[in-house]
Amino acid sequence: MPNRTTVTVFLLVGFSDVWELQILHFVVFLVIYLAALVGNLLIISAIALDRHLHTPMYFFLVNLAILDLGSLSVTIPKSMANSLMHTRSISFPACVTQVFLFFVFATTDFALLTVMAYDRYVAICNPLHYERVMNRGACVYMATSAWISGFVYSALHTGNTFRLPFCQSNVINQFFCEIPQLLKLACSDSDLSEIGLFAIGAILALSCFIFIIVSYIQIFKAVLGMPSEQGRHKAFSTCLPHLFVVSLFICTSFFEYLKPTSGSRTGLDLMVSVLYSLVPPMMNPVIYSMRNRDLKAALKKLTVRRLFSRT
Repeated sequence: MPNRTTVTVFLLVGFSDVWELQILHFVVFLVIYLAALVGNLLIISAIALDRHLHTPMYFFLVNLAILDLGSLSVTIPKSMANSLMHTRSISFPACVTQVFLFFVFATTDFALLTVMAYDRYVAICNPLHYERVMNRGACVYMATSAWISGFVYSALHTGNTFRLPFCQSNVINQFFCEIPQLLKLACSDSDLSEIGLFAIGAILALSCFIFIIVSYIQIFKAVLGMPSEQGRHKAFSTCLPHLFVVSLFICTSFFEYLKPTSGSRTGLDLMVSVLYSLVPPMMNPVIYSMRNRDLKAALKKLTVRRLFSRT
């Protein structure tokens, strides 16, 4: 057996080594994290405290807000801490945990966005059967299935990645532990891992994507056939933000995880990682609260209630 050292610590070198730029990175990530934290917590609180929002759409929206908070909390705090303390290191167990949790939240998020597309399809295309189809039991079952699929999918990919020995290098060209970057560091042949990652990810992602596209084709057909202009506007204002979030998440994730892992590091990879890991969780509260009258009314009521209680 040749002499080789097993990696116990990884180095995250996604951003600049210049101290001033690291401080800028810390400030930008802090603003993103606080904005997403406040926005998602407000959505969760408003929906939980307003009985009029205890409907399937807002039930799924609460789950989406929890997933957004989780995915950001897995990646941003560690990256900010490294920038502030002028270090790059992340321990092997911490890297494994980060990969597992990020995949749990990202996969569940993807599954939940698919469920939300089905919810909008039933609400717009079959409104008379909506309460029967999207009853409490069905909503809990679909949300639970999304969470379980996230845990199972994450466990498979995390185990498949970290069963490989990492002994060639410990430098990850990213601001968090990411599977495509980790596969580049494996000292044994990682072709099977790459093929498995591509096959399972492509099948699941393509199935969800096709389901979402078919659902929205039916939705837009039904919306264009509505006689009321107000009804069309309400339907489009509900569906278009959701479609924007889904498109951004899917396109950037496809580019990052389904491309060959043997390519060299580029600034585009880092930008794409920021787009799929940070932007959707930050934008979801803005998109769903600014384009939804009921949610805006609940947020206003929550704010007024807090002000009066303090007075």
